[in-house]
Amino acid sequence: MAIYLPELTADPLWFPPLHSTLKNPDGLLAMGGDLSVARLHQAYRSGIFPWFSDGDPLLWWSPSTRAVFAPGELQLNRSLRKYQKQQQFHYSRNLAFAQVIAHCAALPRRNQAGTWIVGDMQQAYLALHQVGLAHSIEVWRDSQLVGGLYGVVIGGLFCGESMFNLQPNTAKLALCMLQQQLSGYSEGWIDCQMPNPFLLQLGVQPLPKAKYLKLLQQLRDAPVPTTAWEPAVLEFH
Repeated sequence: MAIYLPELTADPLWFPPLHSTLKNPDGLLAMGGDLSVARLHQAYRSGIFPWFSDGDPLLWWSPSTRAVFAPGELQLNRSLRKYQKQQQFHYSRNLAFAQVIAHCAALPRRNQAGTWIVGDMQQAYLALHQVGLAHSIEVWRDSQLVGGLYGVVIGGLFCGESMFNLQPNTAKLALCMLQQQLSGYSEGWIDCQMPNPFLLQLGVQPLPKAKYLKLLQQLRDAPVPTTAWEPAVLEFH
């Protein structure tokens, strides 16, 4: 069955109204356009994100349900705190953004062939990082990067894009460190886009689109201190 998708114009600030998203596949909104900093920033501010595979057209999504971690949801329990001390992990922000996104792109995903973080996507998020909109959390063991995540900051909301782990639990540790990092200047909301079994196990909340958009509207213009994401070594409190 053929579907009609509106194509984005040259105006980086224009997207179709969100009520026009498809129900099947859920949340598909538009195609085309580009991955410029201005368009991506407008997309995230509007509750939209790009997601497509290599060889596919550029697709834009706003699904009916969003996966969100509420403030304080991600905590180090006793066993995880003990484990991370035993492994002598250490943590940082924005010290290895390019490495994190490269690891996320290279990591095999269950039931997926290839990667959705294609070369154009990597370059787009590197550009967002250079202008202070995209950030990373890194987990290290000695001098080796063993886990991490990256995403886009929109005011008081962190829009997570991808994560990886090369040792058990390092992606979860990165998420816990992320929420601690966010709580230093905001409430600590994390948008993970779409629910999956791993995120649900960690306590992510499926949020209907209407509630998510209301939350986004409340958070997107919150101030972010200029020092909040300066490259730094981090420690759990």
